[in-house]
Amino acid sequence: MRVHLCAVGRLKTGPERALIDDYARRFDRTGRSMGLGPLTITEVEDRKGGGMAAESALLTRAVPSGARLCAMDERGAMLGSVEFADKLAGWRDGGCQDLAFVVGGADGLDPSVREAADFSLSLGKMVWPHMLARVMLTEQLYRAASILAGAPYHRV
Repeated sequence: MRVHLCAVGRLKTGPERALIDDYARRFDRTGRSMGLGPLTITEVEDRKGGGMAAESALLTRAVPSGARLCAMDERGAMLGSVEFADKLAGWRDGGCQDLAFVVGGADGLDPSVREAADFSLSLGKMVWPHMLARVMLTEQLYRAASILAGAPYHRV
């Protein structure tokens, strides 16, 4: 199952980018043998200032046709790492070819994207900058692949 991270905003070189790149490499390496990956990251940017509606259109175009859509949203389900790993495995085992996680800009996701999503996932009740949300999501993707691969996990 190919995994896509489609996000509003361009990440510059820096600690967040380094962490995302590191976790993406780890996910690809760990998930490959289990039918997970590669992880593709697509960044979109609304240069005309059209707000959430314009960002929504850009995000929608970035999602591969036929992909299962997971909205990263504060109102979404809060899963533990093992539950998240099980969710990924369920999508994969259910025949999902492409899974796209969408991360909105500073104002979040347009309601149309949230309504179109097959699933909504929250990273907790706290509000996180969208750049850090990407780091946390890529880390959890890597952790999920590690859990599914049978690597020791400190909470299991």
